[in-house]
Amino acid sequence: MNILLIGSGGREHALAWRLAQSPGTTKLFAAPGNPGIAEHAELVDLDPADHRAVIDFCHRHSIHFVVIGPEAPLVDGLADNIRTMGLPVFGPNKAAAQLEGSKIFTKDLCRRSNIPTAAYARVTSRDGALATLQDFGIPVVIKADGLAAGKGVTVAMTRAEAEEAIADLFSVPKAEAVIEEFLEGEEVSLFVLTDGTAMMPFGTAQDHKRVGDGDVGPNTGGMGAYSPAPVLTPDLERRAMEEIVAPTVAAMAAAGMPFSGVLYAGLMLTADGPKLIEYNARFGDPECQVLMMRYRGDLLELLLAVARGTLGDHPAPDFTDEVALTVVMAANGYPGTPDKGGTIDGIVAAEVDGARIFQAGTARVGGRLVAAGGRVLAVTALATDIETAQAQAYAAVERIDFPSGFNRSDIGWREIERQAG
Repeated sequence: MNILLIGSGGREHALAWRLAQSPGTTKLFAAPGNPGIAEHAELVDLDPADHRAVIDFCHRHSIHFVVIGPEAPLVDGLADNIRTMGLPVFGPNKAAAQLEGSKIFTKDLCRRSNIPTAAYARVTSRDGALATLQDFGIPVVIKADGLAAGKGVTVAMTRAEAEEAIADLFSVPKAEAVIEEFLEGEEVSLFVLTDGTAMMPFGTAQDHKRVGDGDVGPNTGGMGAYSPAPVLTPDLERRAMEEIVAPTVAAMAAAGMPFSGVLYAGLMLTADGPKLIEYNARFGDPECQVLMMRYRGDLLELLLAVARGTLGDHPAPDFTDEVALTVVMAANGYPGTPDKGGTIDGIVAAEVDGARIFQAGTARVGGRLVAAGGRVLAVTALATDIETAQAQAYAAVERIDFPSGFNRSDIGWREIERQAG
């Protein structure tokens, strides 16, 4: 089977690594890919935003299946256009991708379906947002409505910080936002495959969004993650499926926009049980890296079952009981303006003792591997327990020579602290 993988980040490197191992894979293409993905796939110079070029490529190269990694092409309707060719696609159509593309859409759906989530208000102007702040306490959460690559959220700890976030958000014409109640608890990610009817849990993880050790500083797209996340106990996972995911899948189907793909539910574990923070319409990054390290089944077969609507006939996914942990190495300046062009060496030397390096923002320039984005590498290890996985991941980090990069030194700290205490 000829497969086209859309995307160029660490998530897509992890997907390419697993798809290339599937017995049914004849030829794997990746558009546009990165140097790490090139180890498993033939790179194609295609812009995912150019739907006609993608479709033409599928025709010319007899593509049988398309896997869309990032959120932007999904929200832009690439899956819809490919499906008109009769090709199976892993990833939701444009209407269903609104679950990620619009915070307002998702919050309104939660309200209609009685899905537990934070109280909220939709705001469409700076003055309206400032007036609405009076209805919420401090801390308060302010979210841009559209896609923001994990960085469109401000948890304001003071009124002044909230006002600054609102002023910044509404400096853009036609901006819209959601102001939310601040939820107390611990965050966790639950991944669920669905073909619009059947649902299949596909692992848990905890991400580390803040840029600095101890979860300080601005939000990023993710500085590290580990899987599984024991804090989401089997009982809490069952509640999340019954109270949050299942009603969402049912509501989307009833609205004529069934969701097919992976639902990434960001949850807050509150004193009242799990509540939805937000949905993503694709695998997380760097959560995908730890999930793929633990997954032992045939990824192509599973994703095809989702795309073909036969997920209900597929056995539960096979995950190892081991723990995977990934540390993101980012370019200096991230999550602001990253320092691009810095050289990277030592990846081969780092891939020992169960470690694997997934490339994200990298490029080849004059034969050298260099930083070409904010988040550059996801240094990932698999081990029997989280302390060993953490030690092996950081040992791999030490073997990588990336002078213009940085990383957090405490990925996994909450779970390690919990187990020690």
